[in-house]
Amino acid sequence: MPTQTVNSGDNAWMLTSAALVLMMTGPGLALFYGGLVRSKNVLSTMMHSFALMAVVTVLWAIYGYSLAFAEGNPFVGGFSYLFLKGVGTAPNADYGATVPHETYMIYQLMFAIITPALISGAFAERIKFSAMLLFTCLWSTIIYFPMAHMVWGKGGLLNAFLGGKIPCFDFAGGTVVHITSGVSALVCALYLGKRVGFPKEPMKPHNLVLSVIGACLLWVGWFGFNAGSAVAASGLATSAFVATHFGAAAAALGWMFAEWARHGKPSMLGGISGAVAGLVAITPASGFVQPFPALLIGFLAGAFCFFMVTTVKSKFGYDDTLDAFGVHGAGGTL
Repeated sequence: MPTQTVNSGDNAWMLTSAALVLMMTGPGLALFYGGLVRSKNVLSTMMHSFALMAVVTVLWAIYGYSLAFAEGNPFVGGFSYLFLKGVGTAPNADYGATVPHETYMIYQLMFAIITPALISGAFAERIKFSAMLLFTCLWSTIIYFPMAHMVWGKGGLLNAFLGGKIPCFDFAGGTVVHITSGVSALVCALYLGKRVGFPKEPMKPHNLVLSVIGACLLWVGWFGFNAGSAVAASGLATSAFVATHFGAAAAALGWMFAEWARHGKPSMLGGISGAVAGLVAITPASGFVQPFPALLIGFLAGAFCFFMVTTVKSKFGYDDTLDAFGVHGAGGTL
């Protein structure tokens, strides 16, 4: 077996992408969610994102990476990478032939951090911090780590490239990140019940400026999320980068046009919500589609998620505080 050589350009891009994805959680998601809640809940909501950056990192180092990416069975990885044993500077050809295995590990950690942070949008304003921590530890262990193995791990049931029996083409996390977090968010919202006063009392965002800044940071960070999933500074990374930007731009317009048609004018909240919906929807396809299909996917995602957040949510009456299911669950499925 030939010795794998680290490519400095690929490694630099992957480390940069890891930093970009971490930026999506803090400060990106923290600001985005923090601005959307009422003023009395802003710090507790931002604390969710910040705390998960610490908690999930420790879980990942101890056993999370092993359960997700060590060889095991089709549903969950084994224990060969417990405490990151054997995860060093030599490349792992199965995951990244030109970057250190440790680089790939830290890059995937950032996905594991942001996924439960997305769920926090569903139960914002009505959960204790201790309950949130317990839920995150259990959810990451029971849901995220096995799902990451099934889709991205060697021998995973849904891995289209490394021996999966049911191939699933998920380039950067539509299934692993957005569908799992979105559906889990809906379950959390239904289980916890509605906030006191919902929907009779107005619960408007207290500071949209924070949310706009957060959304822009998410948009920029998403280039690391999608283009970084090429695991190389390659043409595939460029293609994913372009598709990501085009999808977000078209979705922002799609949501605003739908809002314009329904309410007579677009809004800043609609624009940033649409952009995030487009980023979600293009994620699984970003490595497989050309620019103009990306525009179409984005535009449809903007209009569809607007429908989910307004009409469907109102019809069924569930209290998904910050629309984690309406944007991430619906957009990731689309």
